[in-house]
Amino acid sequence: MTDPEQSRDTVPVIELARFHVAEGSEERLLAERPSMVEALRQRFPGCVAAYLTREDDGGWLDVLVWRTRAEAETAARDAASVPECAAWFRHITESGGLRHTEIRSAWPALA
Repeated sequence: MTDPEQSRDTVPVIELARFHVAEGSEERLLAERPSMVEALRQRFPGCVAAYLTREDDGGWLDVLVWRTRAEAETAARDAASVPECAAWFRHITESGGLRHTEIRSAWPALA
């Protein structure tokens, strides 16, 4: 995907959500992750990949890949309405914000 003329409506985006987790909640956060992601994908099928990372400073970065910005923004707005997501969010004590960034070149190419 390298077309600079591609419409913003069809450009995939990466969602970056930085946060901190309550002390002692890391195991539950990880254990509940698969069912949360499955429920999120059922409700918002535009999610094509999800990666949860732990940063060197102890913070977490959730990286989700979406087919379009509109799908990412809808999910960001409505994710708490998915019970599994709302339950998973309870582990978060501090949010470092959420942002979306357009994918303009990728390897391997996204379908």
